[in-house]
Amino acid sequence: MSVTEANVRVAIVEDHVLYRDLLESSLSNVPGITVVACVSGSSEAKKAIHPGAVDVAILDIELADGNGIGLGVSLRRADPRLGIVLLSGRDMIELLLGLPDHERMGWSYLSKTSTTSLETLVSVIRKTAEGTTVIDPVLVDRSRARSGTPVGSLTRRQFEILRMVARGLSNQAIADDLGIAANSVVNHLSSIYTALGIPEGANARVSAVLEFLNDTSRSN
Repeated sequence: MSVTEANVRVAIVEDHVLYRDLLESSLSNVPGITVVACVSGSSEAKKAIHPGAVDVAILDIELADGNGIGLGVSLRRADPRLGIVLLSGRDMIELLLGLPDHERMGWSYLSKTSTTSLETLVSVIRKTAEGTTVIDPVLVDRSRARSGTPVGSLTRRQFEILRMVARGLSNQAIADDLGIAANSVVNHLSSIYTALGIPEGANARVSAVLEFLNDTSRSN
């Protein structure tokens, strides 16, 4: 059974009581999602999140007793298969760029201030559990390539496809959205990886998303 079909076990680490309660109550009512831990800080999380017991941890970046990035790295060392969804009330997306290469798969980022729906949150949780890196769709749609960067050198179609990859869309979903064959998406991605200097392989998609973050700015 794939992760998409299976039950996904989620832990929530959020120090805002109302936001934490909202996440817990909303996700608890979603079929196929089980909230196994809901705590307010880093120290509690390290006690409540046990290796093998959680598929995805939703972490506020700014916690009263630490930060979500550091907590996520610590949790991943104990359980390398754990997916991480970072939450922030400010645009702190660039923090993902500091992750070491071997840590980069399965980290996603959502903004608390975007219009992200519960459906989007659930989709991001499931994709993160599969090892995909997903960036908040609202922030992705506001991203503009910086001139003189590798992403800035992409064609309009290549940039459009890379932006869809950053939103977590599969090759087939991109093909359906653009009305092209899935093989065409594969060919475009190969050209994108070459233009960005990314060797094709298991982490090429994640590396491309991080290059997208590095070479773009987001307008309000």
